[in-house]
Amino acid sequence: MTEEMVKTEFEDATESAIPSRRSKNGKEKKEKSAIREFLEMVIIAVALAVFIKTFIAGNYYIPSGSMEPTVITNDKVIVTHFSYYLSEPKRGDVIVFEYPEDRTKDYIKRCIGLPGETVEFKDSKLYVNGELIEEPYLPEGLVFDDYGPVTVPEGAYFMCGDNRNHSADSRVWGFLPEDLIIGKAQVVYWPFAHWRTL
Repeated sequence: MTEEMVKTEFEDATESAIPSRRSKNGKEKKEKSAIREFLEMVIIAVALAVFIKTFIAGNYYIPSGSMEPTVITNDKVIVTHFSYYLSEPKRGDVIVFEYPEDRTKDYIKRCIGLPGETVEFKDSKLYVNGELIEEPYLPEGLVFDDYGPVTVPEGAYFMCGDNRNHSADSRVWGFLPEDLIIGKAQVVYWPFAHWRTL
């Protein structure tokens, strides 16, 4: 075997080894790239979920019967956080908020008194500024105690459960400060048989 032949075979062997090393490095880079892409997707998904739950909408579980028959115990509702960014709460809105006496708890009640209004319950009927307000959402034949009149301060709301005799609301703990409002309850979505807009 001549020197030239040995050199050629050696060069051939060296050249054939180089591509396989490159191929291995390329495969590792692809695997690292796939892992990185997956992690980026997970981070983006989590960030998006947090953003949506904080600023757009969230789902809430109802543990009590204070809003029956509108919202039943164990119902789950979708609440939009952005509803009051550009407008104020209205009478009749069903609102989720931080409980004023323990902000770690979330409550759901109906807004019945707006800032500056005088609220009174008389003969199981609601009067706002002396005017009778119809409440078709209340349970049939509901009878509850008289209350008031009281005037709602600026920057606050008067909240009541629809199930008036089984609701700890503004008649018990006072007015709801505006900054404790989480959002407007829009839909009962679970159980599916209870599905309805609010």
